[in-house]
Amino acid sequence: MPAAPQGVTDAPQDRTGAGLLRRLRTPRRPRFWFEILLIGVSYWIYSLIRNAVPEQKALALANADGLWRLEHHLGMAVEDSVNHAANSVTWLIVGMNYYYATLHFLVTLGVLVWLYQSHPGRYAATRLTLFATTAVALLGYYFFPLAPPRLMNGGDFVDTVVVHHTWGSMASGDLKHMSNQYAAMPSMHIGWSLWCGLTLFALGTVRWVRALGLLYPVVTLTVIVATANHFWLDAVGGTLCVSVGFAAAWLWYGALPYALPRRVTGAGGPVLLPAEA
Repeated sequence: MPAAPQGVTDAPQDRTGAGLLRRLRTPRRPRFWFEILLIGVSYWIYSLIRNAVPEQKALALANADGLWRLEHHLGMAVEDSVNHAANSVTWLIVGMNYYYATLHFLVTLGVLVWLYQSHPGRYAATRLTLFATTAVALLGYYFFPLAPPRLMNGGDFVDTVVVHHTWGSMASGDLKHMSNQYAAMPSMHIGWSLWCGLTLFALGTVRWVRALGLLYPVVTLTVIVATANHFWLDAVGGTLCVSVGFAAAWLWYGALPYALPRRVTGAGGPVLLPAEA
């Protein structure tokens, strides 16, 4: 009888509860249509819940005033200076507006596709990190409604999408009624960009890709502040959400996503042992 492939055993399948849990926690090759459906439905549910959270305008504005005072107390209230400096250079701020509106989705989806193709053994754990990060953000939106700087009462901030008539922000112009205006904390632009950046840095094999991974969340932070869509403390909130996401993946799989083997055997098959990692 030929030897079983590496990572596969002829032992009877454990049908106990512990065995079922172990199988659920074993990374397997992702299935394309299932992943498309899962991502689509998950984002729909996230948007539904986020926009169903009561806007609580008065509380959101009060929280923004309190956060702004805290940043002044810390000597780090730089958002208005960055906003006005970027707004004085038309081509720069228009580019930032489109960056804010598009790359948040395009880069995240691109990294997911790359993981699916090149790191199937790590895909599920890394996707769990992203999903857990996003789920935790909903708690922030519910318990700490926050107005972005551009909507503050008496604030000296420029709503750059409105001023420059650029397309894209769900938080400005004609699209603002489709999105909760007072869900600025935490920033998922930072949460998702940090997830993308860490993934590219950890798994990239080309230096410039790894460098872009480090640069992407830094540029995103600059953009969200320059366009007056977030305080820098919102970015701290997004970073904490990512930390919870990685903790969730570690608790479920027993390792950080990037430490798992890279390859799996076949559709639905078990993970190969670390020879392929």
